[in-house]
Amino acid sequence: MKRFWRNSDRMKITRAVVPSLFTTLNAFCGFMAMMHASQGQIELGAWFIILAAVFDSLDGIMARITRSSSQFGVELDSLADVVSFGAAPSLLVYQAHLSTLNNLGILISAMPLVFGAIRLARFNVQLSGFDKDRFYGLPIPFQALTLCAFLLQYYTEGGGLQGMSKDALAPLVAGLSLLMVSRVQYETLPRFTPRDLRAHPWRSIAFSAAAATIIISEGRYLLGVLLTFISFGVVRWAYQAFRGFVRHLQKVDDEEEESEPSSIDI
Repeated sequence: MKRFWRNSDRMKITRAVVPSLFTTLNAFCGFMAMMHASQGQIELGAWFIILAAVFDSLDGIMARITRSSSQFGVELDSLADVVSFGAAPSLLVYQAHLSTLNNLGILISAMPLVFGAIRLARFNVQLSGFDKDRFYGLPIPFQALTLCAFLLQYYTEGGGLQGMSKDALAPLVAGLSLLMVSRVQYETLPRFTPRDLRAHPWRSIAFSAAAATIIISEGRYLLGVLLTFISFGVVRWAYQAFRGFVRHLQKVDDEEEESEPSSIDI
């Protein structure tokens, strides 16, 4: 007994516990979202996913403040994200409307979970450090927040989805899921440090304007802000792909002109 108490006295709570606590709350909110979604409480389930996103952002902030980033924290965060932003949205959209599409609805509903897990696995494999300015593919929390904002705006308890919103849910789920595993680039959220403000001033301004818009509108423009962010990444990717294609054609034309025999050679 004395040896046991001596060892217990040496146990210390490290700084890494602080961000891990927020990550655990993230996973718990994901479970609560699934529980309410299974009971048909779609709006309450969507709010728990949004709350999970808040805790997901706070764990990264606390990790930087306490300087306690670790591989354990990265893996735990990914597992929590699969629950809150993969499994929970999949069950939410299935219960909201996609269950009426039978087997096709099951396949589409599973896409946030399946592609979200692939997105997180790819991110962890490519992760060479804990600070990145941009990454490939739509972040899984943004996919989940967009679906929640859509349901909160168009879903009504007892009435469900009506009109065009009912037909738009399946394409929205499929499109967001495919964007997660795409090569479209998205920038990370600003950290509002002096170094980050000097390096990326417009990113901080855009984020502040978006946050102010959501707060002033009391959340009514949340869906619009998220769709704007997502569309900007797609448009920028399409523009860069088009410029690359044009440059490739110009390079081919230049090589063909150089290979043509001149009058002197003839």
